[in-house]
Amino acid sequence: MSASPKFAHVVFRTGQPTQMRDWYCDLLDAHVVYEDEALTFMTYDDEHHRVALLHPPVPIDQVKTPNTAAAHHVAFTFPSIDDLLDRFEELRDKGIRPAVCVAHGVTTSMYYQDPDGNFVEMQIDRFAAPDDATAYMHGPEYAADSVGPAFDPDALLAARRAGASTEELSDRAWALSTSDLPPALTVLLGLS
Repeated sequence: MSASPKFAHVVFRTGQPTQMRDWYCDLLDAHVVYEDEALTFMTYDDEHHRVALLHPPVPIDQVKTPNTAAAHHVAFTFPSIDDLLDRFEELRDKGIRPAVCVAHGVTTSMYYQDPDGNFVEMQIDRFAAPDDATAYMHGPEYAADSVGPAFDPDALLAARRAGASTEELSDRAWALSTSDLPPALTVLLGLS
């Protein structure tokens, strides 16, 4: 069997490189490794770059239209609910708020939109082992609602600060009902 690949980086094409660079540096607590008139490379760990920007001379609205096929989102996993909530709080205090938050069941996810409208998922895994997550995905709760309900990240943070356990915060019962889904979720899911 061949070796499994490791995620290296994601590249976005943009007509607004300064705004995108600053947003990703804030979102990921990243720093610029290299930048010139055509490229920007950023990282948040020991990899030489995790996020790159290609900035062609064409404005993004002439390249990317609502009918353009494109990647939907990129996701980053945090080790714990506390790490995810700490990042949420740091970003919120900088004026960066998630477009929508979803208790998927397998993950607790906050979806942000970058200046070009790309989605970035910041998440925690609910299950320690991948096999347990797969088993959950084949179970009745997931079959009944594979997307999961939306939730208020400020309420989740307040509940954690008030002493709610990781298990309580992972249970989808505390989230909003699916009839209360915000319009951003229908955009995220491609339902609008």
